[in-house]
Amino acid sequence: MMRSSAPMKAAKTGYIVMSALMIAFGLVLVVFPETLAEAMCTVMGISVAIFGAVKIASYFSKDLFRLAFQHDLAEGILLVILGVTEAVKPEQFMEFIGVLFGVCVMTDGLLKIQTAIDAKLFGVSKWWLISAASVLTCVAGFFLTVNPVESASVIAVILGISLMAEGALNLITVLVAVRIVKNQQPDDIITMERHA
Repeated sequence: MMRSSAPMKAAKTGYIVMSALMIAFGLVLVVFPETLAEAMCTVMGISVAIFGAVKIASYFSKDLFRLAFQHDLAEGILLVILGVTEAVKPEQFMEFIGVLFGVCVMTDGLLKIQTAIDAKLFGVSKWWLISAASVLTCVAGFFLTVNPVESASVIAVILGISLMAEGALNLITVLVAVRIVKNQQPDDIITMERHA
């Protein structure tokens, strides 16, 4: 019996939409760094929590190569916790927003390097796009984490760049590594074929 591709299509669409929103948030912070206020934190927190939920759902969608979403269960849970905390306690969150997001962005970049390596082994021709975006995301997350500048506007700009890098990384990963096949075979058949 063939498995429906609807969950994978929904996961891919959700990923694309949330990645685009992340890029848009980052752009706003770069262009208007003074917008980093409690209200912005609340909106970002809700968005991050939703993206976490999308990641959790994506993990269970079982895309063909099992590449793009392989780490999304743990990442999704972390983002939901982080997002809810940011939305509920924005005034306390603002002090640590750079470090927390920096660590999350850097971690995702490192995990996506592994995804790029796996994509290469699977024969995905554009694996290097994921790899390049992962390295840039790690660099952005690193600077956000260790940034010694105390200026809120400078932190907002670095956060914005990190968000854009993270959004672009997720977008590239889902477009390059997710393959949706109509009437995909069940998992046990795919597993048997791999070991044949």
